[in-house]
Amino acid sequence: MIDKGKAHILVTDDDPFVRESVSVLLTENCYNVMTCSNAREALDLMTTHHDVISVVLTDINMPGISGVGLLGRLHKLYPDIPVILMTAFAELDVVIDAIKKGAYDFIIKPYRYEQLFYSVDKAVRYSQLLRMEKDYTRRLEDTVRQRTRELSDALEKVTSLSNDIVNRLTVTAEYRDEDTGSHILRIGKYAEVLAHALGMSEEFICSIRFASPLHDIGKIGIPDSILLKPSGLTPEEFQVMKTHTSIGAKILSGSSFLKLKMAQSIAQSHHERWDGSGYPKGLRSTAIGIDARIAIICDQYDALRSKRPYKSALTHEDTVKIITVGDGRTKPSHFDPHVLRAFKQITGRFNDIFDTHQF
Repeated sequence: MIDKGKAHILVTDDDPFVRESVSVLLTENCYNVMTCSNAREALDLMTTHHDVISVVLTDINMPGISGVGLLGRLHKLYPDIPVILMTAFAELDVVIDAIKKGAYDFIIKPYRYEQLFYSVDKAVRYSQLLRMEKDYTRRLEDTVRQRTRELSDALEKVTSLSNDIVNRLTVTAEYRDEDTGSHILRIGKYAEVLAHALGMSEEFICSIRFASPLHDIGKIGIPDSILLKPSGLTPEEFQVMKTHTSIGAKILSGSSFLKLKMAQSIAQSHHERWDGSGYPKGLRSTAIGIDARIAIICDQYDALRSKRPYKSALTHEDTVKIITVGDGRTKPSHFDPHVLRAFKQITGRFNDIFDTHQF
């Protein structure tokens, strides 16, 4: 319903009698009326009052800027404010030009009161609907922005919590073997740079950075007598050690969280080999997930570089040679050729990570 008490009408006409008569009629009909004698005055007034004016009513034939000229300027500056033109000479070409410039309606002089009221009421209704729509749109946009911020904050908190859980899970491996602590940290760094070199998505890179350190989480199920044995394992002990892959996968199974699903895949398959010679399932080629194929080479590099009670640490150069050329036990055929090529391009990054992440 129109609130006429809040509707302001700007009447522009060079004829003072017309200005006065229209002003009186509209005021009696509960409108607030402002008047101007020419287009320039109207433009100046609109500069300061356009936010309250609902409708502009203007004569066409005025000295200086005509009513059609005023219409064109107003339509560009304030497209949501309807402009009604008044004229005693409704020539077709003038009407067409005015329509093109955005005229809302025409009133032919001498006008009937009913026609004036009807045209102005209709224009006010239209103006108020436009403002209501704009206000609703603004409120909706504000609400959407607020909800988006809230959802973004909530997502950030969930992501932070999830990452914290992943990090805390990796500590379980460090707790039983102090040498493993720096190893699991480096694995995440290696996997990140290798995935980036392979052109993987940012989501994948972020996930593997956090998931790959969980590759040995299953070792919490391996007895200390085997896990911490200072010498080589017997065949029977090695069979027990192999079960850390399936134990880890079982620990990490059942999650819908992408990082943990990837961690399960890596825990299960990080000892598989491209040529099918690995364990626990003897998978080959692309039957091994790309996440695990990346982790395999990262784990191998760090294992060769690290000192253990039963082996000496190798130099970066010797380690790269074993992985890329082989030493009889480790062969290039163990690794995805595509991943191996990417590794060759960034071996220096691996060396930097190993040297800077020791504790």
